[in-house]
Formats: sequence, structure tokens, C-alpha cells
Amino acid sequence: MLVLSAGEAGVDRGVLWVATTLTALALVVGLAWGARRLLGLPVGTRRTLAAGLLGMVVSWAVGGNIQRHNPGVFMTVTLGVALLASMTFIVVIEALVPSGSWPGTVEFVRGLRRRAARGRRYSQISRIAARHGLGPYLRGRRRADPDGRRAVLARSLQQALQEGGVTFVKLGQVLSTRRDLLPVEFVDALALLQHRVAPAPWAEVEAVLAAELGAPVSDVFAEFDPEPLAAASIAQVHRARLRSGGEVVVKIQRPGIGPIVERDLDILARLAASLDRRTTWGHTLGLVELADGFAVALREELDFRIEARNTAAVLAAGSGRRDPNLILPRPHPELSTARVLVLDLLDGTPLGIAVRTLDERGVDRGGLARTLLGELLRQIMFDGVFHADPHPGNIMLLTDGRLALLDFGSVGRIDAQLRGGLQDLLLALGRADPAAMSDALLRVVTRPAELDEQRLQRALGQFMARHLSAGLAPDMAMFTDLFRLVSAFELTVAPEIAAVFRALATVEGTLTGIEPGFDIFAEARGYATAHVTEQFEPGSLRDAATSELLHLLPVLRRLPRRFERLTGALEEGRLGVNVRLLADERDRRVVTSMLHRTLLTVLGATAGIMAVLLLGTEGGPRVGESVGLYQVFGYNLLVVSCVLVLRVLFTIFRAERVETRR
Repeated sequence: MLVLSAGEAGVDRGVLWVATTLTALALVVGLAWGARRLLGLPVGTRRTLAAGLLGMVVSWAVGGNIQRHNPGVFMTVTLGVALLASMTFIVVIEALVPSGSWPGTVEFVRGLRRRAARGRRYSQISRIAARHGLGPYLRGRRRADPDGRRAVLARSLQQALQEGGVTFVKLGQVLSTRRDLLPVEFVDALALLQHRVAPAPWAEVEAVLAAELGAPVSDVFAEFDPEPLAAASIAQVHRARLRSGGEVVVKIQRPGIGPIVERDLDILARLAASLDRRTTWGHTLGLVELADGFAVALREELDFRIEARNTAAVLAAGSGRRDPNLILPRPHPELSTARVLVLDLLDGTPLGIAVRTLDERGVDRGGLARTLLGELLRQIMFDGVFHADPHPGNIMLLTDGRLALLDFGSVGRIDAQLRGGLQDLLLALGRADPAAMSDALLRVVTRPAELDEQRLQRALGQFMARHLSAGLAPDMAMFTDLFRLVSAFELTVAPEIAAVFRALATVEGTLTGIEPGFDIFAEARGYATAHVTEQFEPGSLRDAATSELLHLLPVLRRLPRRFERLTGALEEGRLGVNVRLLADERDRRVVTSMLHRTLLTVLGATAGIMAVLLLGTEGGPRVGESVGLYQVFGYNLLVVSCVLVLRVLFTIFRAERVETRR
């Protein structure tokens, strides 16, 4: 009997435990669901369940005491307090840690692995910097060195970037064209990075080729030279012969470079943000913007299919108008993949090397510079598709003296309206006309809702007086000041226009290397003037008039009928104007949201005031030993008031987060 009783007691305890567990789970889920529904906006599952668990604990802690004194009376109050605790938890967490700012479980585990790999790589980069004496500069503790030490520091930076690997070599290549940012010692040292890259072993390159082409190299090409013609930070180039007999070059991406580049770009972005905060020189150079632009361009360069499409687009756009002294290689898309690009062979020398022997070869430096600039301006102003990274490593001087543009992994695209705005901007600069420049500038930027155009014109007039007065030679600092002025008036530069100015800044360094003292601004202004002059020739005027007339014909056909309707309505007294208030859906959403918040606030305040009044009212029916009906209503109304206020607060916090992201 004793054994049986113990067994029955064990069964009863087991059943009780299961029932209690199920009740607790149901209470947690119910409180979580109720809190999320009452707040009215989606909330993450993890934080919702945590809120429900907290509500359950509060209900057991507070409700037990209430029920002992007033059994059954305050059940709604107990649940209301638990629900308030759940909602308060969600609102506080949303304010401190907004939804989406913390990764999910799977992403968190993956992030731990990425952070471990990033930590190892960051430690390696720090050791490289310290070994070359750059550690104090990265920590922001070293002041500017005298001019005599710049050459030593530049060589140290070049060696550190070379040792840092592909991403940092590519960064050095980009920086070597930015004479507007760096002293000449750094530009000269970093220029060496463009050709001092060890090629990848042939066995690894052959494996990439076979994997991308789906066949052995010998089955695709009649001949293939395993010795590379050139090795760059992203890829290396080999000479080959097609089965059809055509001579080509094959650009092959370095094996395993993708994950390495992504990891290094992440480190580079964090390092740029840190230097921007802690050092004066980092903020002055705009390292964050420079790192962001570099990352976007480099990711595009990793997909050679983009380069093949870009090359074909530039070739097609400039057909028949290109300077005969400049050519582009023809791609073979049927043999090109994400990591392999096949182009026609061009015999020549990279401009970064060839520029040292231009005088010996008897090349006209000025003519060469004008050819290169003219091609880039033609691509920008006529074609709308242009080479966005024209540094010396992407330009070749052929054996016959012509130039060739290479590597179209990064191109810019600009529509006809923006092209017209750029032309007007250059013409206004040439005439030093602030009003015309203001109009042209507003065509290529996004203006804020409130803009003082008169003040903008005065600022542009002062800008022109500083940079375009007699005896002053315009330089790239002029464009830097122009961007600062644009930022001061909160004008948003379109990404397409920003790409144009980046390309011009890059080609300015290339042109200066070809012809020291080359005036890129004067040449660009002359090019724009000549283009506008061509538009006033009889043939151009006739073509423009014909095009405009074709666009106007449908309007002209409908005009008599619409005019007849208008005059008939006016004669019969039926003419009216319909105006729809809040016709825009965005306006309606804003007004509706404001009305909802206002209504909830008023209702919450009213319920709170009524609760206070009822709690302070004596008398009335008794529903417990020490509690009246007025108090029961008062406590429940207080819960309702808190629920409404919490919902308004949660909506405000979520709206602010969305607005910040935009």
C-alpha cells in the first residue's frame, strides 16, 4: 500500500508538472502575442518571447499577492500588469537596441567566424604596418613629418601595401592617381605598385581556366603561353591563339581572390572609419568616402562579365566618332566568364612605363594628352558611357604611337539631361557667370525643399573670384571647393555626376604624368564650347528641329479638340477646376499616422485621468473586503491607459529608426 501510494503520488506530481509547464508556456505565448498585437507593429520573435516570459514572471510575483487578499477580483488587473510588463520590455528594447541592429542566431554564429578571421587578418596587417614604421600613423599619435622624411615614409607605405596583398595593392594603385590628395613623393612611390606583382603559379591559373571554360585549355585555344604578359593585383594576362587563328589576350582572375578581397574591404572600411575619427589627416582626406568608393569599384572589377559588357557598350556607343589615335580592345563574350576575359591582342606598353620614354620615341606629349582627354570627354558628353578609372595602368601606348584604353571593369553611365547640365556647367565656368552656373548646377544635383538661390549665386560668384580670376590657373582644388560648396547648401550630387568627377580627377593625374602643366580645365572648357558651337551649324539645327517637331506632333494633333472642349465649357458656364487635397499617397499616410498617434494619445490620457479619479473616489458597491467597484474600474482603466501610451511610444521609436535608415 505504501509503495502504491508513493507511485500514485509520483504520477500526480508528474501530471501537475506537465500541466504547470503547459500553462506557463500558454501564458508566455499569449502574453507575447498580445503585446505584439497591441503595439501594432512587427517585432522579432526572440524579443517577443522574452517579453512574454518576463510578463509571466511578473504575473506570478504580483498576482499571487493580489489574489491572496482579493481572490478572483483582480484577475484582469493581474493579466493587465503582466501585459504591461511585456509591452514595456519591448518598447525599452526597441529604444535601446532597434529591430534589425542585432543579427539572427545563424548570422551571429557566422559572424563569430568572420570576426575571428578578420581579427587574424587585422593582426597580420598591424604587424606589417609596425614592421614598416607605420604604426604611430595608424594610431594617430604621430604629427606631420618634415618634407625630408616624406620620401622615406612614402617608400615604407608602398612596401607595406605591397606586402598587404591584393586589396591593398589595388588601393595603392588608386591612390597613385590622386595628386589632388597626396604629395608627389607618395604618388611616385605608389605608382610602382602597378607593375610589381608576382604572378600566380601556372598550375593554379590552369585550374581556374579549366573550371571556368568547362574544358582543358588545349581544347579551347590553339596556343596558350603559360608565362604571363603582365600580372596585376586582381588578375594576370596571358597571350593565346584561338582555334580560328586570332591573337588574343586572356585575363584570368587570381585564384581564391574573392573571399580575401571581401575580408580586406571590411577591414579597410573599419580602419578608414577609425582614422577618420581619431586623426586630422584621415578626416581631411575623406578616408571613409574614399574607402566606400574603392570598395564599390573593386567589387565590380571582380566580375569579368561586367567588364566584357562594359567594353562592348563603350565600343558600340563610340562607333564612328572615336579619335583614330585611340582604340579599344574587342571582347570575345563566348569565351568570357566571371573569372576569365578574352580580348583581342594589342601590342604595346603600359602608359605608366611608356611615359618615361616618350621623348626618346618622339611622341607629342601634348597631342597624346589631348587625345586621351578628348576621348574621355566624348564618352561623357556624347555617349553617356565612360571609363571611370583611367589611371596609367589601364592605358597602353601601342607600338604605332596610338593609345588604347583597357580594363572597363568600372564604367559610369549618364543620361542626356545630366550630359546637357554638365556642358552648361563648363560653359558657365568659362564665362564666369554665377547665375548661369547656378542654373546648370541645379540641373545636375538634387535640391533640398528650401533653397536660397540668391545666396547660392553669391557663393558661386565668390567661388569664381577665387579660382577663375585673371592670372589664376584652375586646378583640381577648384573642384574640391565646388564640392564643399555643394555640401554647404545641402545639394545632393547624383552618383553619376560623382563618377564623372572621380574619373576627371583620376585622368588629371594621368595627364599630368604625360604632359606636366597640362591644363585639363581649359581643354575641357574648349571641348564643351566646340560641342555647343557644332549644335548651331545648319545641319545640327535642322536635325534638332526635326526631332523636336516629331515629339510635338502628337500634342499638336490633340490641341484643337481640347481647345474646342475648353471654349464650349466656358460658353455654357460649365468650366471648373478640380483640386484634390492630399492627392499624394505619401501625404495621406503622414496625416493618417499623425491622426492615429493623436487619437491614441488622447484616449490614453483620458483613460489615465478617469483611472485616477475612480481610484480616488470613495463609496460605491463593494466587490471585496477592502476594494470597491470604482477601484476595480480604476485599475483596469490605468492598465488601458498604459497600453495606449506604450503603443504610441513604440510607434515613435520605430518611425525614428526607419527615418534614420533612409
